[in-house]
Formats: sequence, structure tokens, C-alpha cells
Amino acid sequence: MIIRSKAPLRLGLAGGGTDVSPYSDIYGGCILNATTSLYAYCDIIPTNSGTINFFLQDKNKKYSYKSEKVLPIDGEIDLLKAIYNRIVKDYSLNVLSFDIHTFVDAPAGSGLGTSSTLVVAVVGAFCEWLSLPLGEYDIANLAYKIEREDLQLAGGKQDQYAATFGGFNFMEFFSEGKVIVNPLRIKEETLNELSRNIVLYYTETSRNSSDIIQLQQENVKHNNKESLEAMHKLKEQAIMMKEALLRNNLDEIGHILNIGWEFKKQMAKGITTQLFEDVYSSALKAGAIGGKISGAGGGGYIFFYCPNNTRYDVIQSMSKFGGAVRRFEFTKKGLKTWKN
Repeated sequence: MIIRSKAPLRLGLAGGGTDVSPYSDIYGGCILNATTSLYAYCDIIPTNSGTINFFLQDKNKKYSYKSEKVLPIDGEIDLLKAIYNRIVKDYSLNVLSFDIHTFVDAPAGSGLGTSSTLVVAVVGAFCEWLSLPLGEYDIANLAYKIEREDLQLAGGKQDQYAATFGGFNFMEFFSEGKVIVNPLRIKEETLNELSRNIVLYYTETSRNSSDIIQLQQENVKHNNKESLEAMHKLKEQAIMMKEALLRNNLDEIGHILNIGWEFKKQMAKGITTQLFEDVYSSALKAGAIGGKISGAGGGGYIFFYCPNNTRYDVIQSMSKFGGAVRRFEFTKKGLKTWKN
């Protein structure tokens, strides 16, 4: 028997950063994101070998451990081991033996929520295998706790919920961990046109999002006026983006992205780089009307809204920077699990 799962990577369209504590605890956060046809995958094969073998297929690496109730958190694949530790502890399970295979369609640090999405996929596979009684909110919250509480990794809350729920969602974040996911009913033609008009470009760079997020958190703690005002504006941007999508006013999306870009750069140092500035400027000159760094910034993916047929000119304009355009579609479904 093989237990399989997949969870979609997301694009944060508006409000990015307002899901991060302490901002979301004090002021409340709003995010609008959408999942893509890029995925994190997990396969679990139960065994009686007395070992736990982790196969990271996208990195061509294998890690083996003796089956125990607690695997060491020592700097090697801590994310995967922490999932196992938490599930065994929370559900009072006996020692398990299995092979687990993972694969992610985008590299770590690329800004598409890869780490959190992988956690959701792995948690989902364990739920399918062990028949754990967890709903969508439960899975997303557990994934969040593993990253933010167990491993103390800096970050927000949107990625876990996006991967679990899937589709276009307007998310609200409050104090004490309260999250409300509001699915948006997007028309099929809107979905297709939006997928067609957004160019997703990988700069072939990566970054440690935790460093940028920690700076952002410090700015909130120290009441940095410029940073706080930028976050307030990004929250407003999420509401504007929701209204534009629901009204099928797609070209307005590009203008909203352009506004958000300027405010996002004010949240913390390191969000943009000279490469990003050059790529962004080149895309606008070629016909894009707005764009955004995906994720915390500093590296990874950037995407642009390109109306009509300008996507071809925009793609051509970015060829000189050495990165790569990644084709994708927006999707309506989140985490999926099954047995084979």
C-alpha cells in the first residue's frame, strides 16, 4: 500500500505580511492568495523494517533513522522529522516504520510557500494513513504549529491555509491564532484569463525568508511608523484585490499589484534587490501594468500582470536577466490524499 498526497503552492496576490504576528495579533491581517498547478507531493509506504527512511526526490537525498517515538531535531530535515514527532506525540502512537518520499515543484526559498505546503502535504498523508480526525482548519493549524511553535521558524499563517483549502481565498487573521478563510467564487473565464495574463518569472535566486520576516516583526514591535503604515496599506490592497476579482475587473489587478509593490518594499530592508528592480522596470516598459515579489522577498519568484497579448513582449524583455518563466494555471482544489 502507498499513501499519497499533494498540496498546491500559492501566489500571494495582496496583503502579504499582514498575516505575521505581532501585526496580525494587534491590528488584524488580510490576505488574498490563490493556488497554482505547482505542487508539493508526499508518498508514505508503511514497512516493518524498524527504520524510517526519508527520500527527498527533488534533491536526490536520503536520510535513515531507527524507528523511535522522537527523531532528533539536529539541523537535518528537521521539518519532516518535526511532523513525525508531533503526530506521534499528539495521537499517542506507537513507533512507526515507513519510507517517505517527497517532491516539490519549486525550490526552497523561491517565495511560493514551498516549506509550508510540503508540511501540509506530509501531514495530509499521515492523516490518510492513520485515519486521523482532522478537518481543513485542523490540518492547516497543525502545520502552522509545527513550523512556528515546534521549530520556532519565523513566518506567517497564509501558506498553510492556502495549501490546505486551495483556490482563491480572502483570509482574515486575528489575535489568539484565529483565522477565517473566505473562498471566492471566481468565474471560469476570469480564472482562465488571469492565468493567461500573469507571467511568473524565477530569478534563479533564493533567500532565507525568516531573516526578512524577523525584521518585519521587529518593525512592528518598535512601532516603526513607515513599516506599519505600509502594512496597513497592504491590508487595504487585499480588499481592493478581492473586489476587482469578484467584479471581473482584471486590468485593475495590475494597478493594485503596482501599488502593493511600492508599499511592500517599505515593510523591511532586504525585500527588494537591484535585480528585482531591474526586472520589474523592464517588464513595465514591455507592457506589464503591475507586479509583485512572491513571498517575503529578497529572492525567488516575481510575477507580473500583462494585459492583452503583452505577455510575449514581457517574457522577451526578461530573457537578458538569465532567469526562467514558469508556466502555470490557477487551481480550485487544495490538499488531496488517497491510497494506492
